[in-house]
Amino acid sequence: MTYQSLRPVPLSVLADQWGAPEAHFWLRGIAPERPVAFDEQTGIWNVYGYPEAVEVFSDPAAYTSDTVPCIAPDAPEYEKSGLLTQMDPPAHRQLRQLVGRAFTPRLVAGLAPRISALTHELLDQADGRGTLELVDDLAHPLPVTVIAELLGVPASDRPLFRQWSEEIFPREKVTAGGGSAGTDGGGGDGGDEIAAAFDLSRRMNEYFAVHADDRRRHPREDLLTRLVQAEVDGERLSEAALGNFAQLLLVAGHITTTMLLGNTVLCLDAHPERRAELRRDPAALPAVIEESLRLLTPFEVFYRATTRDMELGGQRVPAGQVLALWTGAANRDERVFAGPHDFVPGRDPNPHIAFGRGIHFCLGAPLARLEGRIALGILLERHPELRTDPDNPPVLMVNPELTGPRTLPLLTTGRPGRAA
Repeated sequence: MTYQSLRPVPLSVLADQWGAPEAHFWLRGIAPERPVAFDEQTGIWNVYGYPEAVEVFSDPAAYTSDTVPCIAPDAPEYEKSGLLTQMDPPAHRQLRQLVGRAFTPRLVAGLAPRISALTHELLDQADGRGTLELVDDLAHPLPVTVIAELLGVPASDRPLFRQWSEEIFPREKVTAGGGSAGTDGGGGDGGDEIAAAFDLSRRMNEYFAVHADDRRRHPREDLLTRLVQAEVDGERLSEAALGNFAQLLLVAGHITTTMLLGNTVLCLDAHPERRAELRRDPAALPAVIEESLRLLTPFEVFYRATTRDMELGGQRVPAGQVLALWTGAANRDERVFAGPHDFVPGRDPNPHIAFGRGIHFCLGAPLARLEGRIALGILLERHPELRTDPDNPPVLMVNPELTGPRTLPLLTTGRPGRAA
């Protein structure tokens, strides 16, 4: 069928037209055969069910986040401090507490005026063409600039930050069987991928070490200075921990918002009736964002490894096994969400796990939500007739770890109005 953006089209139909990875069957409206399934090709246990995913998230003693020894037992030793996503209690709790003293809710809320100004600046630059490429014009530069300014590193290094994010999440790479970079899922030489990942981490840490050293000598009003100075029980972040956390915040922080912005626009474009409702009631935007996070989950997968033999979803999972928690599938579990493939802003309850769950709930979720609310509000007010281009449809990222547009050309009509 021909892609049409002016009438409602099920997202399950559009998934193929947008080039969604084959492994993401849930985007096509297909339910998993079982909530937990072992993939003999990759050697990974795929967790698709919501209750099962929440069970794993909620038990770090049985399901460790330190998966590298299981995924890549021959990987060289590396400094894990600062890598919150790979840490378990009590070290995770201590670091999260220390970082939380620098990355505060008040700090995030104070970014609202700058997010608004940046959104207007970026849209001003795109005005006059009659078209808008959402990813390049707004969804990528906005969050990466906010994070860069927040940390206190030069926004002029934005091309470097994008290069790093694409090395971590290649936009053109597909691994077999739903595997991902570093799992050696049949898509290439896992050893080469791991070596490349360590090399990238080293380069990023060297970059942040230079800026951290400058903050020790010349403190500023930025997050990097706060991180350098933060203490818990008299302990400060080591140089390695600071670099690891900064790179995590920079890359994961901006990619989440980039995907969130694009996915929300895609959901509204496919459901013009919901778009009309939002136009009548702009205060409903946060609920629209939450439903888009559920339906098109930006980070599709989290990895864990069993520390002992476990029973999960009716399956016996031995110790030392890797599990892939497919949050995008879990967010469409019909045991939890009525009409799981429908776009229903304001559904109540909506306990999606797009940002994870438990001790590893995404530290940057409040910032991503704030950026989404402000940027989308301004975008839709300035361009009330914004729509996708039937002759140049969206293309999704092919990396199986992500769901979001790689390119999203949009059409605007009339002269854009400048929102206050």
